[in-house]
Amino acid sequence: MTITNKPIYSSLDGVEILAPIKSTPDYLPATTTQADILTKSSLSFVVLLHRTFNKTRLQLLQNRLDVQAKLDSGLSLEFLKDDLSVKLQQDPVWQGAVPGLGLTDRRTEITGPPDRKMVVNALNTPVKTYMSDFEDSNSPTWSNILNGQVNLYDAIRHQIDFVNEDNGKHYKVNFDDETRTIPTLIVRPRGWHMVDKHILIDGEPVSASILDFGLYFYHNAIALIKQGYAPYFYLPKMEHHLEAKLWNDIFNVAQDILSIKRGTIRATVLIETLPAAYQMEEIIYQLRNHSAGLNCGRWDYIFSTIKRLRNDPTKILPNRDQVTMTVPFMSSYCKRLIHICHKRQVHAMGGMAAQIPIKNNEQANTLAMEKVSNDKLREANMGYDGTWVAHPALAPIANDIFNKYMPTPNQMHKSNPDPKISEFDLSNTAIEGGIITTDGIRQNLYIALCYIESWIRGIGCVPINNLMEDAATAEVSRLMLYSWCKHQVELYDTKEKVSPSLVENLLNEEVSKLTQKFPASKNYKFEIAANYLRPEVTGKSLSEFLTTLIYDEVVETGEPINLNTLK
Repeated sequence: MTITNKPIYSSLDGVEILAPIKSTPDYLPATTTQADILTKSSLSFVVLLHRTFNKTRLQLLQNRLDVQAKLDSGLSLEFLKDDLSVKLQQDPVWQGAVPGLGLTDRRTEITGPPDRKMVVNALNTPVKTYMSDFEDSNSPTWSNILNGQVNLYDAIRHQIDFVNEDNGKHYKVNFDDETRTIPTLIVRPRGWHMVDKHILIDGEPVSASILDFGLYFYHNAIALIKQGYAPYFYLPKMEHHLEAKLWNDIFNVAQDILSIKRGTIRATVLIETLPAAYQMEEIIYQLRNHSAGLNCGRWDYIFSTIKRLRNDPTKILPNRDQVTMTVPFMSSYCKRLIHICHKRQVHAMGGMAAQIPIKNNEQANTLAMEKVSNDKLREANMGYDGTWVAHPALAPIANDIFNKYMPTPNQMHKSNPDPKISEFDLSNTAIEGGIITTDGIRQNLYIALCYIESWIRGIGCVPINNLMEDAATAEVSRLMLYSWCKHQVELYDTKEKVSPSLVENLLNEEVSKLTQKFPASKNYKFEIAANYLRPEVTGKSLSEFLTTLIYDEVVETGEPINLNTLK
């Protein structure tokens, strides 16, 4: 396949690509290749964005550490009271952008990595939107990143069909059926904290956020606009409204370069960090011409809450199955998000239903599906404009609930009274009746080990204990264990205090069970996973992110390729 390159805007001097780029297709009968995606002109576009904005990105990451240092010293998070925040609160008029075409009704969204089979299955699911995820559900191997871009390129051009070479099965999206609506595509690039070491720019790894955004936008923005849509994004892991401003600046520059009208892009921000919950209105304002609303990223939010409040012994969370969306600090965060989104006329999106169908156990499956139904009913009645599912089989459940309780395309017209959520409410993690048990430790160790092991093997979305786990849920497990060990909490079942030796002994037991359960011939990596996890869960160290801690395990670099060989 030949893709017409646009003009090069930035010098490629000082740029190195340290991994091979395939010029043959991985999926037949498709003809798009990795070489069609990483071209001289698309790389030049990424390089220009990186050189323009990476310094700001690094400063904003440092700002996160500065906030953590203040929290560690005993200070608390507060609502902003600077001139901008006061102005926003006093101005009842300003609003976010009107919904982009295909984004007015988002009652059910399915999410998953940009794996080709997943893309086909998602586009065949009866949902309104599909969030293709380069972040938490994707292990960022070089192949996964480039092939993900290939798959989205092909999906947009209705050439995503392929044959599975292993079993001969044909995967096809019925784009020709005029009686059905194909889900609107939304892309989640990796977060600001991540880099991609396969490309160096002036001696430093490229920002993974800019790489994912840049390649997708460069190749697909104009094609999407010609179809009547536009490039839509989910923005993860932000902790300050200035991080949203950085994205908005990048959007403006990217649109200017390709002569696309500013405000064409739409972006939904995941409020999945505790600091961001204190700046929701400011975040919408920074993206207002591009804003598509906010989303309650529940698992990352729990992880962030533990991480940011880690030194406070009064903020310890119990076993993870007791940290539901109805506990006070989670409920407060949701109520605040819905109120602010509707006040500014943008979507308030609900969280993930991580359950997956349970085969060969009808009773367990019925109970799991009831949990999904109850969760979606809670969200619809709270006023959310839509919700997430991780498996196609859950879409009818979510659809039925939202169709019944949200007959309109969204609920932005509902003017909910201000819930008056206080600064204290957002960080009051007390849970009545919450307990910590030995089984809670084992569950967290099992989930973290299984997820890390799979991620290292290049799989970022993993079914564990009948739930679809991604990096966010593994992070919850890691941080809970760190917190329990650091503060030496007392176990409810044994009255023993959690200590490094106790956690390490249980970790070794879980590793032993897993290595016996799974055959060595499959090249499982539980020992490697345990080596990364051990210092993190015994209180010896705490990395900002699990994915950055283990990232080098999936990096495959060699001698720089000759850039003149790029298309």
